[in-house]
Amino acid sequence: MSVVHQMSPGWLLDHLSFINKINYQLHQHREPSCNKNEPTSSVPFDSLQMDSVSSFGASGTIIASDCTTKSENDDGGNHEVFTQKYVFRSELFDVTKPYITPAVHKECRQSNEKEDLMNGVKKEISVSIFGKKHKRCIVFNQGELDAMEYHTKIRELILDGSLQLIQEGLKSGFLFEKRDKCSEPITLPLDTCNLSELCEMAKHLPSLNVMELQTLQLMEDDMSITEQDLFSRVVENNSRFTKMITLMGQKYLLPPKSSFLLSDISCMQPLLNCGKTFDVIVIDPPWQNKSVKRSNRYSYLSPLQIKQIPIPELAAPNCLVVTWVTNRQKHLHFVKEELYPSWAVEIVAEWHWVKITSSGEFVFPLDSPHKKPYEGLILGRVQDKTALPLRNADVDVLPVPDHRLIVSVPCILHSHKPPLAEVLKDYIKPDGECLELFARNLQPGWTSWGNEVLKFQHVDYFLALESGR
Repeated sequence: MSVVHQMSPGWLLDHLSFINKINYQLHQHREPSCNKNEPTSSVPFDSLQMDSVSSFGASGTIIASDCTTKSENDDGGNHEVFTQKYVFRSELFDVTKPYITPAVHKECRQSNEKEDLMNGVKKEISVSIFGKKHKRCIVFNQGELDAMEYHTKIRELILDGSLQLIQEGLKSGFLFEKRDKCSEPITLPLDTCNLSELCEMAKHLPSLNVMELQTLQLMEDDMSITEQDLFSRVVENNSRFTKMITLMGQKYLLPPKSSFLLSDISCMQPLLNCGKTFDVIVIDPPWQNKSVKRSNRYSYLSPLQIKQIPIPELAAPNCLVVTWVTNRQKHLHFVKEELYPSWAVEIVAEWHWVKITSSGEFVFPLDSPHKKPYEGLILGRVQDKTALPLRNADVDVLPVPDHRLIVSVPCILHSHKPPLAEVLKDYIKPDGECLELFARNLQPGWTSWGNEVLKFQHVDYFLALESGR
């Protein structure tokens, strides 16, 4: 369970626990070596010769031996089973201190300035430089004024609700008091496989002469797939175990009962062709902002491109749509006033994700004028005049509460959002189909789409715990 505590303000989540309760186990089936004097052991992955997209072994990984490889479905012969278990690297959630710790006088100045600035567009600030006073006039644009007004409205909600959940986390021991120890620097895996560029390359592959390709299901027995298969179909791992694929020399873990489509927004047709509509759709759009432009971390979409996402075709009746929104008021207004109306989605709630350290401090000062320790989620229902009422004899779904908080220690990886599966389960029908758009990782029971959909499934983000028979 990712929910550590649930209270009236919202939920305290354990993101790391959610990942590690997924059954990340690889089962390797291997025939004993032909040389009786040679010990039987699995060949290291790095020693194998691989194409850009590898074959799948019995459990979704390549198994090699000096003679032949046999799957568990082959008749006759003996084989040995090796189990390799993986866990997500815990140091990627090692947030022990705030990202920014301002001096006390700065906090006081920001608090006083915020209060004054709300009374007018301009404020003259006297600053002392080398004993001399200079006056400068700071002009705030409408977006900045809107942001300050919005923060003023939700500040007490964030502060009071988070405090309740944090105190409960400290009592239970999930959160711990701040410790004075220096943490070792964390070395992040190199992003050696640029998935988004790979999606661009895939557009130049020969198109398959098939009008509507069926979903590609990875079976227990041996099989192989081509690049065309991977980029033109929704890929499903319906087994109880993890599978591993190799793409451009990089290894990725596919959790059980998960499915995905690796493509960009221009190649979403396979998702529409898979024959499913979804009861919940979570969207994390690549919003345009200054830091993205400067860092060139990922490509962003314009508002027009985001509006073109085919939510009406993907959504089941009464589908719950959840959109992550940055703290720019321009984006918030766009979702509420343009995006959701264009999809016939009615807003039902607004939630906030509050990011804290492992000792319960905000990762950024709550009143910081630059970065806030929270992000927003806008929840809405798809409206369909022909749909049956949401509440009926067959479906018992609770109404979505407004102004709830999701409090968690964030992953240090950029855009690794907390899982929403457990906090949303009461607001969709049982066994509902779940979809995440612009995803960067996979979840059991969910379909995931995006041009970096496997990014955080890279094996370098995991540790191999054990290997045995």
